[in-house]
Amino acid sequence: MTVPALTMNDGHLIPQLGFGVFQVAPAETAEVVSRALEVGYRHIDTAQMYGNEAGVGEALRSSGIPREELFITTKLNNAYHRPDDVRRSFGESLEALGLEQVDLFLIHWPVPTQYDGDYVSTWRAMTELVADGRARSVGVSNFEPDHLARIVDETGVVPAVNQVEVHPYFDNTAVRAANAARGVLTEAWSPIARGKVVGDPVIKAIADRVGRNETQVALRWHLQRGDIVFPKTVNTERMRANLAVTDFELTDDDMTAIAGLDKGESGRMGPNPNTFDWIG
Repeated sequence: MTVPALTMNDGHLIPQLGFGVFQVAPAETAEVVSRALEVGYRHIDTAQMYGNEAGVGEALRSSGIPREELFITTKLNNAYHRPDDVRRSFGESLEALGLEQVDLFLIHWPVPTQYDGDYVSTWRAMTELVADGRARSVGVSNFEPDHLARIVDETGVVPAVNQVEVHPYFDNTAVRAANAARGVLTEAWSPIARGKVVGDPVIKAIADRVGRNETQVALRWHLQRGDIVFPKTVNTERMRANLAVTDFELTDDDMTAIAGLDKGESGRMGPNPNTFDWIG
């Protein structure tokens, strides 16, 4: 099954559908990711704060899959925003993953109330990792429009992606618009609203008509909108089902109906990036 790829603003391609390892236990990560790779996933999304980069690396090494066929993303720990810590922790991520280069490195959260509000120097240090060849692309995660505007205005470097909460109940419209205006691709975390799409009457009606399940319909909705998604599951059959969303299409009416489920800010399930200040 062919996964579509999108072109980032730096010219590099990113698979539009990947596999996430958020909350996968470190001791189980190698086995889970190995199964995901066997199923057919080639885009793996991890993070320093997940504590499971080493497990991802073990799975990559044992897979036998050529490096050029894989796309690996990791993210900066909130405690490591100072430039020296960016460089040090990134080196540790490369070592844990067993890689000489990652495909995408993200600032995980802006934490604007920490570090005297300075996430610009963090971003500048991130861009240096591209210059020295250890990161192919860099981007951000959970950046609001003001955060995005600030780093671009002060450094002149536009992130390749912005990974943010997006699902049928929280469209995150302003962020997606700000991303699009600057040529930044939107990656949607929690794309199936932590499983809440299952049983939703609007989505279920569409799923019944197209012969798919609600999760597949929600993931297809994201893909047709241009979002990048990386659903997480430890169940092999669900891994296969989540990957099997490239061979059908939703109608314009379907897309509109799902978009109509948006609840605005009240639909947000995760922290608000303007106030989230956890650094561990």
